[in-house]
Amino acid sequence: MDKMKYLLVFCFFSAVSQAETLRGRIVRVADGDSLTLVTFANRRVEVRIAGIDAPERRQPYGAKSKQALAALCHRRSAAVLTRGKDPYGRTLGQAVYCDGVYVNAAQVASGLAWVYPFTREDPSLTALEREARAGQRGLWRDPAPMPPWEFRKRHPRPHAGFSYRRFRNSRR
Repeated sequence: MDKMKYLLVFCFFSAVSQAETLRGRIVRVADGDSLTLVTFANRRVEVRIAGIDAPERRQPYGAKSKQALAALCHRRSAAVLTRGKDPYGRTLGQAVYCDGVYVNAAQVASGLAWVYPFTREDPSLTALEREARAGQRGLWRDPAPMPPWEFRKRHPRPHAGFSYRRFRNSRR
């Protein structure tokens, strides 16, 4: 039992030690859950907001979600608590703050993003999603909104994830 406790403590502190806070300015909003931060050290960082999943661009409310995130963050100062990388190499923003606003929660509360069900980052987000559903805010006005993970399964992008640069370099 003591070995298990030590292992859990070690894992916890290992995860915490990998987190860092990046500070800078948001220079681009790609969609409702992805943005680009330029740090004060002039480092460009692609950030995927963790714990939420916004509608895809081709989905209803996809453009509104992007516009809402841009209104909150574009050209504003930001702090991003990081938690590793996603499969596409983007930095995961466990908590993203733009001018002091907790963006993860703002997108969910306004009904412009789902709480991502496969990783429960912040339990308070689930309550905000329930409130947005009950108040029929944003995408919850639709009687049967399709979650983005289902939309991606049904409408795969051609060559999603394909990189000509990686392909070209792998042939050398």
